[in-house]
Amino acid sequence: MKRYAVLVLLLASIATSAQTERTTPATEAELAQITERGRNLAAYDVAAWYGTDAVLALKPAEGSVVRYIAKQTGDRWTVAFGRLNEARDKFLIAYEATQGSTPKEFKASSLGPPREDTAFFLFAARAVDTALADFKGEARPYNVAVLPAPSDRLYVYVVPAQTQNGVYPLGGDARCLISGDGLKLIEKRQMHKSIIEYSMAANAAMGYHTAILDEIPEDTDVFHVLARKPSLAEWIATKSFVYQIQPDGSIKYVMTMEAFRKLNRPKG
Repeated sequence: MKRYAVLVLLLASIATSAQTERTTPATEAELAQITERGRNLAAYDVAAWYGTDAVLALKPAEGSVVRYIAKQTGDRWTVAFGRLNEARDKFLIAYEATQGSTPKEFKASSLGPPREDTAFFLFAARAVDTALADFKGEARPYNVAVLPAPSDRLYVYVVPAQTQNGVYPLGGDARCLISGDGLKLIEKRQMHKSIIEYSMAANAAMGYHTAILDEIPEDTDVFHVLARKPSLAEWIATKSFVYQIQPDGSIKYVMTMEAFRKLNRPKG
């Protein structure tokens, strides 16, 4: 087997909901679903990033923005910046950034008076509050994303924010399933336990990390591959199986860990 220069990370992957120990690898359908969620999370992150840059250029009034919520309609994103009212039955949008012809092109506008939203942005803002009330993280910045989930519910992702150029945090993240009105935590999945920050070595051909308490890749593994530079594949070794995430976020099952160990066993 060709030798690669890889950065080995040790992550403890745990889920707070009860899991049945898997005896078979993830199916192609399961891996496709993880890829889709990871790609959606990466697209949300890009929209929030460049939408925020556009709004900051307007010098928002102090206290007018508490939350930002991104929403995709068709192939375009809108990012709403504002706050919940005291009754928590309206989201007051003070600024809005809308995507242009490219993923990184956003035009921001100030709304005066603030526009009152009683639909998605309201539910998403409440869902963020619900998720953060349960999340126990480290003393560091986190990014939050809200995406549609099956049965008209919402996924809230809490992910460590990048704080240094070229250094990418992986781990310490959670996905919460929230009721459609944003008020009830239905399920929490702690996707990784430890946070490891690293940059790819100059001679790296791919990345590699282990997930010791679950048998499948996570949505944020896909997000991590899509967000980091340079764009390289990532190998993920669970207790029983090995997967590979391609630079485009697609995932394939490679082999069992037993077979992987045999391939890497020193000869002689």
